[in-house]
Amino acid sequence: MLFLIIPLFLLPILASADPISIFCPNDSRNYTHNSPFENNLKQLLELLPSNTSVTGFYNTSIGDNPDTVYGQALCRGDFNSTVCQNCIQNASQEILSQCTSEDAMIWFELCQVRYSYQMFFSLMVYAGKYPDDQNNLELNVSDPVLFDVVLKYLLNNISNEAAYDPSKRMFATGEIKFSKDTIYGLVQCTRDMSGGNCNSCLLSAIGDLETCCFSRQGGIVLSRNCNVRFAMYQFYNTSRAKWKTWMVVVVTCVPLLVLAVLSGSCAVYHRRKKRTQPGDSFADDEKSQNALLHELARPTGVEITEDGELVPGSEDLHFMNLLTIRAATDDFSDSNKLGQGGFGTVYKGVLPDGKEVAVKRLSRRSWQGLQELKNEVILIAKLQHRNLVKLLGCGIEGEEKLLVYEFMPNGSLDFFIFDSERRTQLDWKTCYNIIVGITRGLLYLHEDSRLKIIHRDLKPSNVLLDNEMVAKISDFGMARIFGENQNIANTRRVVGTYGYMAPEYAMEGVFSVKSDVFSFGVILLEIISGKKNSGFYLTGHAQTLLAYAWRLWTEGKELEFVDPLLMVSGQTIEVLKCMHIGLLCVQEDPADRPTMTSVVVLLGNDSVALPQPKHPALAIARVIQTDQLSATNPSINELTLSNVSPR
Repeated sequence: MLFLIIPLFLLPILASADPISIFCPNDSRNYTHNSPFENNLKQLLELLPSNTSVTGFYNTSIGDNPDTVYGQALCRGDFNSTVCQNCIQNASQEILSQCTSEDAMIWFELCQVRYSYQMFFSLMVYAGKYPDDQNNLELNVSDPVLFDVVLKYLLNNISNEAAYDPSKRMFATGEIKFSKDTIYGLVQCTRDMSGGNCNSCLLSAIGDLETCCFSRQGGIVLSRNCNVRFAMYQFYNTSRAKWKTWMVVVVTCVPLLVLAVLSGSCAVYHRRKKRTQPGDSFADDEKSQNALLHELARPTGVEITEDGELVPGSEDLHFMNLLTIRAATDDFSDSNKLGQGGFGTVYKGVLPDGKEVAVKRLSRRSWQGLQELKNEVILIAKLQHRNLVKLLGCGIEGEEKLLVYEFMPNGSLDFFIFDSERRTQLDWKTCYNIIVGITRGLLYLHEDSRLKIIHRDLKPSNVLLDNEMVAKISDFGMARIFGENQNIANTRRVVGTYGYMAPEYAMEGVFSVKSDVFSFGVILLEIISGKKNSGFYLTGHAQTLLAYAWRLWTEGKELEFVDPLLMVSGQTIEVLKCMHIGLLCVQEDPADRPTMTSVVVLLGNDSVALPQPKHPALAIARVIQTDQLSATNPSINELTLSNVSPR
């Protein structure tokens, strides 16, 4: 592998010499020489360098309609004001000399400048660009898929930092080890974006980067609102204080230093090529895979890292042979496919002893899938309860990462409550038993198990039903473990599903047992009404199912909320009591929501007076789906992941 290591102190001059890319459409929107638009543009471009250098980002407008010019400039977050000002100055001169369009943009290594006749501030329109000089040299690795997984993990993590950590100012860099090498990544958004729009833009750019440049030595995707780049050498600055010290050296020694670097890199390349033997990279990648297995099989109990990551104990693991799993699923045939979710596909299988199983085959390209596997193995292996799905084993061989569960012949709860035909199979007694089963499963997770678990993605599709319609909570890939005295936590990475996330979690990243209580309340109201909270505004009744339930409750029209099918077979008082409990669970303030212990007491004791519910949360958040759930074939043991952008 060839490494062209450019000393960091050369970057301010070498990187700003020529633009990386320029957008200058040749259409009818061109201004004429000495026109009011051109005069306004020149004034604007003169303002950008000094103003941008103060904070690294600046936008403004000059002139009146119809000759108003809107302009914006952004400097890379790892350089000081002097370098920023020089780069913006070069970019402004270059775009003025090359373009006569009324809408143009130019990207340099360390900055970008954009102007337009239209107001574009705070508007996110993604249009990824691939510079012509992409580094398209292939990597010399035996497992490009594993490399892509590690790279995507890095870029996703620093994207979350840039989007949601205010201290990062929408700029983040990071590095991650891969075999003997290190991958370096950089992401940045224009600071007029919301955190959610920044994250959405970066995810789109990462997707384009994956198409063009993964398993390469480097790549970059540019857009109006965000940029993403990676390389196998450190191309960004980690210490701004050193630049002025080296300025004289740079000016006097650039030619000699560049020549020395090129010569040295060539020599290193030839020595490494001569020394490297076939199979070395494979051995390194094999060690990476073995490192994962070693981590999963660590001979200790559950450990909790500072970030809440879980490490399992080997005594709880049940490894299964890949050949056995392949045979059980007929080599993962489509005829055995139960559904597809965010982290992979689920198949039905039959083990040699005749036992039916559900096999979750995690995506080969998903590093998040590895994290989910660790969570699932730890939690389900250690937590045994009638109302939790049972993990039978796992298999990790090569690129395959598999989880094997007990098979749930009746699928998931959403199959029944949201399907007009299947719903007729549910009488109130069955619904009530399902509600009680979910309640007991959550109570076990929150209070009765040896670990304190927050599920974080409770929804009808994650409630599975066995052949006796017993409810079992599944899918612990998003779950978090709490310490003995811990009651609340905060995360920058909000995961879950729209319509079921508590408002404090969706908007602030704060979660607790009360987050699961909120999700339970939504499910309870969905069971009673037969309607989905997600997309309920399309019915015209209210913005959300919660708002609709609250309105009918306050107007004394509760019976209008209940599915008539339940009223035929059910006890009206018990149905309305469950609706009352559901409204208590979805109250906006977490402190007002009951614990699952209280819910069990309220469900099982008619003599206990229920408190009056307060106003529920009506608006939760906008959601950006990173992996769309299959709409044509919903899943038994399915999985979805959504990144939510707070308002």
